[in-house]
Amino acid sequence: MRIGELAARSGVSKDTLRFYEKIGLIAGDRLPNGYRDFRPETATWLRHVRTAQSLGFTLAEIARHGAELQDAPDGAEALSALLADKIRLIDERMAALAALRADLTSRAGTACPLRAAGAS
Repeated sequence: MRIGELAARSGVSKDTLRFYEKIGLIAGDRLPNGYRDFRPETATWLRHVRTAQSLGFTLAEIARHGAELQDAPDGAEALSALLADKIRLIDERMAALAALRADLTSRAGTACPLRAAGAS
């Protein structure tokens, strides 16, 4: 399918599709006239990409793990492992943000908020 048809089927703009192709997230064959030709399953892959983005995965992560998932003998198990890893990263980030919030709270309203905590 041509890029315009893929854009219509997937709800992704042609410019975005060109960018995804440039970074290796999707691949299309070039026809003799220079047009891109994508396999029909590319539209399904793009729905997965959009879902993964909505779950907090970056395009780099999606590109890196996409091949793993497509080649995994048990895609559900591999995907569950990736989701568990993402949850761990989110938990770490939340803990770091909570510590930062506590530090900011302890400094707010002090005579010199930028002085190191505990310094006199």
